[in-house]
Amino acid sequence: MDQQLFLRPTSVIMQPETLCKLDCTYCYLPFRHERNTMKLAVARAVAASVRPWAAYGTVEVCWHGGEPLATGRAHLGRLMDAFADVDVKHVVQTNATLIDDAWCEFFAERDVHVGVSIDGAPADNASRVDRRRMPTQAKALRGVELLRAHGHEVHAIAVVSDPTPVRARRLYAFAVECGITHLGVNIEEQEGVNVSTNAHRQDVVTDFWTTLTASWRENPAVRVRELERALSYAGAVLRRDSATHRDETLFDPLPTVGHDGSVTLISPELAGFESNRGTFSSGNVLQNTLTEIIEQSTSEDSWVSEFSRGVKACRLTCPYFDFCGGGHPANRYFEHGRMDGTTTNYCRNSKISLLEGVLRLDRSTAAGGQDSGVSNDAPGPADQDRSATYADQRF
Repeated sequence: MDQQLFLRPTSVIMQPETLCKLDCTYCYLPFRHERNTMKLAVARAVAASVRPWAAYGTVEVCWHGGEPLATGRAHLGRLMDAFADVDVKHVVQTNATLIDDAWCEFFAERDVHVGVSIDGAPADNASRVDRRRMPTQAKALRGVELLRAHGHEVHAIAVVSDPTPVRARRLYAFAVECGITHLGVNIEEQEGVNVSTNAHRQDVVTDFWTTLTASWRENPAVRVRELERALSYAGAVLRRDSATHRDETLFDPLPTVGHDGSVTLISPELAGFESNRGTFSSGNVLQNTLTEIIEQSTSEDSWVSEFSRGVKACRLTCPYFDFCGGGHPANRYFEHGRMDGTTTNYCRNSKISLLEGVLRLDRSTAAGGQDSGVSNDAPGPADQDRSATYADQRF
């Protein structure tokens, strides 16, 4: 390896099917209208690759599309069976429109963690339409209801295109009403085939996060991913925990394996795209192991090394770096057209404004003499990042 850039891998993203019958207006995926199904040989090659990783702990296998349920239960089951003798935890991220009793039983039999993509009440879920531009809210909510009826916790990811205080209140109220146990909030990003700008007034986005935090404080019925991270970080800083300071610039390799075995590192959103340097794929699992692909991706002229240089520049110049960690390659590329830039709109919306919004409420609460909500035993940011599923982190 030319340089040490990566942490020890603990998870892998699998794209068993590129097809999705939804046509969400903000979707970044380039092949969602095409059926490309993963062959069993690819899953077996991945299983062989991650088997040595499992010596250090359970490996997470996240099935993401397209729409993974479009693969069908029989074939998705065969793909999962390739990992039968490996210590893995399966995760599925789905739009929930195909969920029925049989799928719920499938998830239970295989102990699959299910993440649902849904943005809120009908007016807030309007971007999630099918190919005929018809709303999909009713089908998705039916899927959520079935998951709950079968005893599954509902972990949801919501995309927010209009990060305002009013939207924050509606989103949290929706999550509580639907019995969602864990909520992740992705402010819409400019990436992939979605070229819509994600620039917003930073004071308004900060108000969004402050209002979301206030809603959670009033009724902490739903765990909110972003708030937990910000409060965890704040608590670690107050404890002067050394884990808050990022001395090294090391990345989770997080390999994404496409239907054809192609492997894209760090940022699944780059899969299927290319720059003037060529494809972002670092290899193919049918030809090399994932470990070999990771090790061979760090040459000085690779996009991974260019991204590393950009992250190092962030570390030297950005006061929020210890919380943010440098962001994601896809945001840099699709916003700047290169990997070695620094601040992106993603950083402003989902890192800087998030931390400022949460701390603003903490300051006002502390001034009033109330509990700030920061736990003295909250994990540091490194622990928080490593314990979360990728579905919880990004999708």
